Amino acid sequence: MGMKCVQCNTSNNLRDRTTNSGRCKQCNHPFVFDPATITEKKFAFTDPFFQKAIADISSQNMLFFTPKQFLYLIDKRLKSPASANRWAWINPYFILLAIMPIFGILFIGILFPELMNSILSVQPLLMPLIVLTIYNIVWIGIFFAKANSTQQGIIGRKNYTKNLQVLGIIILVTGIAVSLIANYFTGYIAAAALGLFSYWLGISQKNRPQITGEEFFVNQGQSDKWLRDWQRVNGALEKLLPAPRQEALPASIDPEVSAYSFDRAIICDSDEIAQFLIANNIHFENNCAILSISGYPQSIFDTVIEMLRRNADLKVYALHDANPAGVSLVHQLRTSPNWFANQAVTIFDLGISPRQILETRDMFVQQSQTMAQSARQLPDAVRQGLTAEELAWLDAGYFLELESFTPQRLLRVVNYGLAQSGDPQGNEGLILVDDRVGYGGGYVFVSDSFG
Repeated sequence: MGMKCVQCNTSNNLRDRTTNSGRCKQCNHPFVFDPATITEKKFAFTDPFFQKAIADISSQNMLFFTPKQFLYLIDKRLKSPASANRWAWINPYFILLAIMPIFGILFIGILFPELMNSILSVQPLLMPLIVLTIYNIVWIGIFFAKANSTQQGIIGRKNYTKNLQVLGIIILVTGIAVSLIANYFTGYIAAAALGLFSYWLGISQKNRPQITGEEFFVNQGQSDKWLRDWQRVNGALEKLLPAPRQEALPASIDPEVSAYSFDRAIICDSDEIAQFLIANNIHFENNCAILSISGYPQSIFDTVIEMLRRNADLKVYALHDANPAGVSLVHQLRTSPNWFANQAVTIFDLGISPRQILETRDMFVQQSQTMAQSARQLPDAVRQGLTAEELAWLDAGYFLELESFTPQRLLRVVNYGLAQSGDPQGNEGLILVDDRVGYGGGYVFVSDSFG
């Protein structure tokens, strides 16, 4: 298998890499990932594959990204090869379609010769019909199981759902046509029933909401190790963010600066997202403060909060995951004395809600019992603000993280939310969900879509 060197673009086959101890034959640059030496074949990717993943997530080294954002990207791409060729099953399906009845009939004839003779004497076409029916039922079961598998990515699930529909059409067209030509009414009924069932199963699978959480193909530890290995050979990744650090000592801020205030503030439900926004200069581009609900960045947190509270026209933007803590963020900002309790503050919910996920069903949704327990402990005020479908989704333990979105998409969502909030009353994208909040006045708007 040939593999190009990321340093000089020279193609090296397996013999070249083996002879040069895992290095390029042209420039002697080490290969980090060699599919021929990787024991777990599901992770058998190359250096150019990994290099492109880094370039894509950083938008050609322009945007900072978190380790978990990279995990989501590499996980998606490693899942894709198994499901990218959505029609890969057709060739073996038709090959087996031709030979399966023959082998099935021979197998039954050898094991049960008397039964075979009696069937053929009464219904010559019954045996091929039985074999083909069983065969197609097996394929329907395989596609249905794959469409519901937590190991499949979003694309894979969609492809297997489409395969159910295509298989139904194939059974209907070929089965009914052959039955009519052979004047075999039993085959006509069997083909119609099985074909319609497969097609209906595909349609219902496509239209129903998420019923299983997706699981990672790669774990965080494995992804972090790959990043370390890559940086050891190819140098540090400038745009890869480290874990957020909390500074114990407060930073000194010029009194002239602290005398002013921000007109806007983005409050995140995680330190990682706050760090991500700051690293990508969202605070400079939009002249707004960025903090996390846990107090990041700690060194300037108290000073910034004082600056915000001095502004009577302050607009607050809540950015959060779709989980119990996330859907509680607006409530916490509105009621907590550490934030904006008893203050007439306009709050925009820019986070992702269960409703938005249920409407699109095109995101990396996970499921855990811990989240289910947390959902059942949500304050009544929060639960009353959610629909029955959203509550059922949360109570089942489903959740989605903002870091599942690429840096480019997440930044686009934030910038768009900040822009459209200029005139919330005249913008159809923002919905006023509370204009008489019982804990201090103000307004709460929520975006009707995410990204």
